[in-house]
Amino acid sequence: MSQNDNESLQIQEINNLRPVHFADLIRTAQLIFDPGKGVSGIHREIDWKEFGVPDDVAQNLKALGQEYQYASPHVPIEKVWSQLTPETRIWFIKNKNELWRFEEAFPALDED
Repeated sequence: MSQNDNESLQIQEINNLRPVHFADLIRTAQLIFDPGKGVSGIHREIDWKEFGVPDDVAQNLKALGQEYQYASPHVPIEKVWSQLTPETRIWFIKNKNELWRFEEAFPALDED
């Protein structure tokens, strides 16, 4: 087992997190960075506090979303964890089972 695999397992076990939680976090970060989902001419100003995301957490997730804007949501867990501020880590652990709701609030713009 590599050191990265070991670190990933420790993060998951200590915080009761699973890869799906991290994928949901990346998708949420992508939405916070670009709520218009990359559609040209669509710009949305969102008050993320209304969605339960404090400003400092939203800023951290926005930076994460910018970095992984076009990436698969399956980014290595230890890499994502290292980029989260302590406030974002706490918020993430608390909200891990609700992150999928962000995608529901911002459905794909090309859906009928």
